[in-house]
Amino acid sequence: MRVLAIDTALEACGAAVIEDGAVRAQAQEFMAKGQAERLAPMVREVFDGAGCAPRDVERIVVTVGPGSFTGVRVGLAFARGLAVALAKPCIGIATLEALALEEGAAGLRGALVTTPGALYAALYRDGAPVLASQRCERDELAALFAPFAAEGFALRGPGATGLALAGARAVDRTAPDLAALARLGVARDPASAPPDPLYLRAALA
Repeated sequence: MRVLAIDTALEACGAAVIEDGAVRAQAQEFMAKGQAERLAPMVREVFDGAGCAPRDVERIVVTVGPGSFTGVRVGLAFARGLAVALAKPCIGIATLEALALEEGAAGLRGALVTTPGALYAALYRDGAPVLASQRCERDELAALFAPFAAEGFALRGPGATGLALAGARAVDRTAPDLAALARLGVARDPASAPPDPLYLRAALA
């Protein structure tokens, strides 16, 4: 299956064309803002690099948050619009799930995302949520993950190595891996994973 994967939820702008699990072309640039201006040209570049046209993809996969409010909106608006224009399914994947399951689903795998004014965390066992995506304070993280310390768990996300959580095998990740994002999207039933924003707190206005 040929997939277009898009991520603008955190401090990056990324797009990739993946076919049967292999990356045909990808681009990912780290930026705190400017995704709205960069995303469309980047998608054109990856299609050119992959030697195919937008109509050749079978589905579009996009991160739905949590993350930057503006970044999530940019990615979703673009992915939804392209999906409608191409009459292709659009699959939404949570940023925390994309980070946690980058290297597979076996065992305990967690992720965290820091946004302005909030920190979000989740934990998965063999791909199923053990701790649902939730907002928490930094000083609450140790207690949240304490029941799993003896078993040990992987933890991925921005600043993960600086948290020193007991039992955590931490890896800093600024943005999800696009090939892993595509893999999750291919495995998902489009009806069960709509591209709806995952805002775990109200927008600041």
